Amino acid sequence: MSARLPRKLITFDWAMKRLLRSKANFEILEGFLSELLGEDIFILEILESESNKESRRDKYNRVDLKVKNCKGELIIIEVQFERELDYLQRMLYGTSRVITEHQKESQAYATLVKVISVNILYFDFGHGSDYIYHGTTTFTGIHDHDKLELDIRQQKQYGKIQINNIYPEYYLIRINNFNRIATTSLDEWIYFLKNEDIKDEFKAKGIQKAKKSFSLLSLTEKEQLAYARYQDDLRYEASLVESNYGLGRMEGKEEGIEIGIEQGIEKGKLEVANRLVEKGMSAEEAAAVAGIPVELLRN
Repeated sequence: MSARLPRKLITFDWAMKRLLRSKANFEILEGFLSELLGEDIFILEILESESNKESRRDKYNRVDLKVKNCKGELIIIEVQFERELDYLQRMLYGTSRVITEHQKESQAYATLVKVISVNILYFDFGHGSDYIYHGTTTFTGIHDHDKLELDIRQQKQYGKIQINNIYPEYYLIRINNFNRIATTSLDEWIYFLKNEDIKDEFKAKGIQKAKKSFSLLSLTEKEQLAYARYQDDLRYEASLVESNYGLGRMEGKEEGIEIGIEQGIEKGKLEVANRLVEKGMSAEEAAAVAGIPVELLRN
């Protein structure tokens, strides 16, 4: 008897575009965010943003989903497939844009919205061994090395306990660094994000509903065709990026070899000229014989 093949599931980025915007599927997104953030997340609504577009050509390398939870916090989820050296700056820009979009001119700074940025990266980014990184803002004393805390009045004004609860938080999920079996409930979600497969024994919050809802077979024929086109777009874009990246490395390597050869030739000419000078030839004559500028020899 042949082994049963895993049921084909659609990718998380496609689900964010088509399925997770429905209240009927909030449970899935709540499950993923609850496991990642380490607290129960309840979504009130999906908010539209400038990058939430549907056409085939608009930013198919990135999918934005902006949600509001029951605490009034905004959570941005981005899926990124292409290499971007300035991705950290783009994360900062994204959170700053969301903050300003939701702040009215007449409102006090104390009402600034809290933003959590979740970034699912399918390319090698940065240097580090972990596959999930969490970034917050804290203030540490230069002399006493103590951590600055909010006083009681500030806690009441902001409705927050710690300073880092005011500023944006960032989660970087480096999918390529996950090369292990799922040992925690969060790992089960990361396993799905990498392998597009959910095992029957997985028990993470919301993940079994995702297995049922994300089945490719549950899509209509029209949706299946749209999903196939979307996957083709991603593969084509990835091919272009890798080709350009590889070509750039090759050209850089060849250019480096050429520069090295030229430098080696110049060094050899200089050594010849120096030996001629040692044998009594003038600097001008030695430089002329070796074919180098006399200034180079004198320096």
